[in-house]
Parts: sequence; structure tokens; C-alpha cells
Amino acid sequence: MKNELDSKFLLTVFEHIQKHGEVTEEGKRYEGIVAYSDPDGYTIYLQGSGVLLRSGFHNTYHLDYEQDKHKDDFVKKLDYIFKEANE
Repeated sequence: MKNELDSKFLLTVFEHIQKHGEVTEEGKRYEGIVAYSDPDGYTIYLQGSGVLLRSGFHNTYHLDYEQDKHKDDFVKKLDYIFKEANE
């Protein structure tokens, strides 16, 4: 499992969800992860498993979660989607 999530990884996951996800009120949902962006498109959000990830300028990101298990489950889902996107 990755210790750090780089911008290429996050953007690949985001784009895969946007392409293959189901439309919901929150954004596009795929494999339990919802992806959406702010109106200007500069900040993307990935949400699921009790975690909210916000990624923006300068390849930075921030994770909001209450338990490490939530973060671990979330990152595993992102990793799965990333691998699927690169098949």
C-alpha cells in the first residue's frame, strides 16, 4: 500500500471514476468511491469508506477521516481503481 498518494495516481483514479461511474447527486460513484470537483475544476474530491480526500494546487492533498481503518480501506479502493484504469 502506498504511503503517499501522488497527483498522477489521484487524477487517474478520478478520471476513471468520471468515465465509468454512476451519476449520483454527490458526483460519480464507482466501486464505493464518489468523485467530484469544485465548480472551477481546480480541486477534486474523492469520498468513501468514511474518508474525504481533497486534492488541489501544487500536487497537495488532504485526507479527513476518524479512524485509520477507514483510511486503509479507502486507499485500498483507490489502489484497486488505479490498477483497473491501467489494465
